[in-house]
Amino acid sequence: MDNLEEDLTCSVCYSLFSDPRVLPCSHTFCKTCLDNLLQVSTNYSIWRPLRVPLKCPNCRSVMELPPAGVEALPTNVSLRAIIEKYQRDSDPRPPSCPEHNRQPLNMYCIRDRQLICGLCLTVGQHQGHAIDDLQAAFIREKQTPSRLLARLSEQRWVQACELGEQLEQEKARCEGLVRQDRQEVNQFFQTLEAVLARKRQAYLEALDKAAAEVSQAYDPLIHRVKELQEEQLDLVSLGSSVEEEDSPLVFLEKAHLFRERVEEFIKTPLPSVLNLSVNPRAAEYLQQHWPAVTIGSLEEAPIPKSGRRLFSSWLPYLKL
Repeated sequence: MDNLEEDLTCSVCYSLFSDPRVLPCSHTFCKTCLDNLLQVSTNYSIWRPLRVPLKCPNCRSVMELPPAGVEALPTNVSLRAIIEKYQRDSDPRPPSCPEHNRQPLNMYCIRDRQLICGLCLTVGQHQGHAIDDLQAAFIREKQTPSRLLARLSEQRWVQACELGEQLEQEKARCEGLVRQDRQEVNQFFQTLEAVLARKRQAYLEALDKAAAEVSQAYDPLIHRVKELQEEQLDLVSLGSSVEEEDSPLVFLEKAHLFRERVEEFIKTPLPSVLNLSVNPRAAEYLQQHWPAVTIGSLEEAPIPKSGRRLFSSWLPYLKL
């Protein structure tokens, strides 16, 4: 029976054939094994799309499969029928050894208390250990579960339950502490954010007042300059109209009036330029006063003051 099973075993996966397919060289393999071989073919990408190459694992012959690949290979119907009959007629086999392929676990190692195969005993890690056959080990160990269950006392169960409750309580207590710390952290930084927001707003308000006083200082002068520009443009237009006057009487009268306006305009002084020095500058002020500010003294952190005339405090130096 063992020799028959070897004949029914795929030489690639060492298992009974599953969906056996026949290659053009007459060798048979599992369809899944052929699919895997085709996927790892290193030369697949250099062939033409209609030529799918595959090397036979047994005879190493390279052959071209149909365009559909392994799916188009013929099924070994006879072999499949033999395998199905073999699987129906064969007795259940003991599990195989995980270390020694195809070796049945048919012995019991008394020392290590586990199933082993013949190779485990002769050349493996159980070499020299005392063994027993499966039936004797079965009879000897049959009462082992009940003895072990007897050791699982009710008292230990109660202790485990109490320990579980204590652990749950401790977990809940620690989670409560974490939630409390989370709330305190949020409150602490919300307070800091509120203080910083007030300081920022106070600083910006001082700058707004400085900007307002700058406008108060310069806007009237700029407005006066624009009035003088408009008046000069009017005089230029008036002078052009006087030049075009043809009537001597009207010309002399207009020229006299134009002369008086020009002389009066020339006598009007132009506004002086204000050269204001903005002090202290924000970057310098913050760098000078704020690095030494601590969290506890944040409320007392300095902000430039602004009185009725901002230039006397925020802009103390005026160069006229």
